[in-house]
Amino acid sequence: MKPIHFLITAGPTREHFDPIRYVSNRSSGKMGYALAGAAARVGQVTLVSGPTALKPPAGVEFVQVLSAAKMAKAVFGRYAKVDVVIMAAAVCDYRPRQVANRKLKKTGKKFVLELEPTTDILLELGRRKRRQILIGFAAETNDVEHFAQDKLRRKNLDLIVANDTRAFEGETNIVTLIHRDGRVEHLPEMTKAKVAREILKRALAACQTLAHPVQ
Repeated sequence: MKPIHFLITAGPTREHFDPIRYVSNRSSGKMGYALAGAAARVGQVTLVSGPTALKPPAGVEFVQVLSAAKMAKAVFGRYAKVDVVIMAAAVCDYRPRQVANRKLKKTGKKFVLELEPTTDILLELGRRKRRQILIGFAAETNDVEHFAQDKLRRKNLDLIVANDTRAFEGETNIVTLIHRDGRVEHLPEMTKAKVAREILKRALAACQTLAHPVQ
């Protein structure tokens, strides 16, 4: 049987408004890299990563990107050939509408940064989905489970991993797994490596329902 091909995203994106300044978030990439390492033990892995301080796991195809637009291009270009997608990256929802070609100087006046939406990668993957297993993450500051369930429905996911944003820089995570069929699993606090293995178990179980892996 052909090995399962995983496409995993990790880390933040950076949305520049001049050559040295940007909008970003606190994602460390640790959860996505842990998932890539776990998946590499059971299948073929492509890891698309925003900027992090982490070393890619051995044996994976590593694709380094910077912005949401670059991540979208990398993911969409590979989507048709993979079996499982796990979108663990914290992709910026907005980017500066204009990017200066030189460093913006301090003037002492109020500075207004106008933002525009980035491509919703996960939503588009849900629209294009055929036989892929699609797993998303929902990092929230409040009403975590409620927002995660809404995201799962809107984006046509098979599984969503819900967690508090306090997990971004940590070595551990407390997650809730919400399945497409309505099942909800509350996992205890564990290392991100262990969380990754639990997520992989669910992904592999979902793959067993596929009569023919995506070619």
